[in-house]
Amino acid sequence: MPAPERMLTHLRHAITLVRGTRGRRGHTVWLENCTEVLVAGDLHGQVPHFQLLLKAADLAHHPRRHLVLQELIHGKYRYPHGGDKSHQLVDLFAALKGQFPHQVHYLPGNHELAQWTNRPVMKADENQNALFREGVLEAYGPTYGPQIYETYLELFRCLPVALRTPNNVLITHSLPATRSLPLFDPRKLERDNYDSEDLEPGGSIHSLLWGRDTSPDAAANFLRKMGCDWLVSGHIPCPEGFAVPNDRQVIVDCAESPGGYVLFPADRPLTHQDLVAGLRTI
Repeated sequence: MPAPERMLTHLRHAITLVRGTRGRRGHTVWLENCTEVLVAGDLHGQVPHFQLLLKAADLAHHPRRHLVLQELIHGKYRYPHGGDKSHQLVDLFAALKGQFPHQVHYLPGNHELAQWTNRPVMKADENQNALFREGVLEAYGPTYGPQIYETYLELFRCLPVALRTPNNVLITHSLPATRSLPLFDPRKLERDNYDSEDLEPGGSIHSLLWGRDTSPDAAANFLRKMGCDWLVSGHIPCPEGFAVPNDRQVIVDCAESPGGYVLFPADRPLTHQDLVAGLRTI
């Protein structure tokens, strides 16, 4: 565990780098200098999976490969007094962003949204938001813990919610349900600041991060609205590490074992079969 004051420096630097990522427009990033993309599934505190993904990405030897990590927080690992350890993955992201500022991206999920908007997520009768905060305080103490916690929330607020590749693959945590799609406004993803209604149930950001509709029509209509061909997402638990719910989308999940990811080229046209061929497990 790094010294608290050092961690604060890393996190604040990561926020600056996230905001300054090449190709960023509001909360969307058009990936630049990009020939390959590795997208990991929801990590939820899985540090061992993070380490394996980092090895698979091998960014130092692939300077035009991008790594996309998603939904890092709210995991099953606990400190001795019960706090959630998943903030450690956010710390690791901050360090990695400093090392590869334009190759590494953190895609937030509904859990990050719930944490920074203070809408509790309950699982097995436990408040995941409270456990996360308790873990930060347990790790960094009463003096620095609150400062680091608030800096995490600032980071969550500024993370991009959509990534676009040069060959028209869209990467998001999820997609709006069919009933929410008529009100979904892609232009809101390109704004620097969210309106409060965007974060409410039914709002564009909330529906993007919470939706679970994986029907062929939902995927096709969402992609049409976003102007993209294919979708890589997470959010849905996948016992095999990944799933192919329709002919426009793949889903990856790293919360359990096996963990799933997809590695695909970004510098040439793709078919759905090409995208499916890039699915892997760790």
